[in-house]
Amino acid sequence: MSTITSAGSTEQSPWRPALPRAQAMRLAAEEYRRVARVVEVFGPEQWRRPTDCPAWNVRELVAHIVGMAALPSSPFESARQLKKAGVAASSSGGAFIDALTALQVRERMGSTTDELVRELQKIGPKAVRGRLLIPGVLRHRVMNPAQYVSGREEWWSLGFLIDTVLTRDPWMHRIDLGRATGQTLPPDAGHDGVIVADVVREWATRHGQPYRLRLTGDAGGSFSSGVPARDDAVPTLELDALEFCRILSGRKDGVGLLSVQVAF
Repeated sequence: MSTITSAGSTEQSPWRPALPRAQAMRLAAEEYRRVARVVEVFGPEQWRRPTDCPAWNVRELVAHIVGMAALPSSPFESARQLKKAGVAASSSGGAFIDALTALQVRERMGSTTDELVRELQKIGPKAVRGRLLIPGVLRHRVMNPAQYVSGREEWWSLGFLIDTVLTRDPWMHRIDLGRATGQTLPPDAGHDGVIVADVVREWATRHGQPYRLRLTGDAGGSFSSGVPARDDAVPTLELDALEFCRILSGRKDGVGLLSVQVAF
């Protein structure tokens, strides 16, 4: 069997958003609302529970979600976070994204859980507005430095971050929070299913091989590419839609085509 490798990208051909911008922003607005609805009902004990993000418990994960939502809320906040994280990354020699997320958590260590909930409720609309106001000339620019997915260097347009990744991030973390606390919202085709389908599209682009995929649950569906209708040589991968995304985000190990990770 041939080795599965993730399709790369270059500075001349970076990853770009696939969904129409209006649809992407509707998904963003709804995701911020949904994650806030989940967080606002946590009890004191739930805030202390560990999550699938090993460095963070529930409280710290929510602090990150709030901080990442604040990032695009205004040019001043974007510049402030990026500058401070850049200095920290240069000093430590670590990855920029790790310095950025650590900053977001650290700056909210003194906040009460009620304050975190209120900040999350308020920041969602500001984040969407800030993302909408980023002009096309900036959205088409290539981000520098390069990003890393599954340990591989790749290049993104700013629009890919703004329209795609900044919505997948709270969406996946909402799943993390649900697994940690038991507080979830039932997935649906009109919101979660659209995000999952976009993940499938990117995953298929990255591995570039024929596939059949059946994702179960209300956010799932059937997907295939490059396989003749009566060709049984390519088996159908079948698993829960949310588990599929957890695997592709690196939260669980995947084999074969499922070892090809996607940007979250």
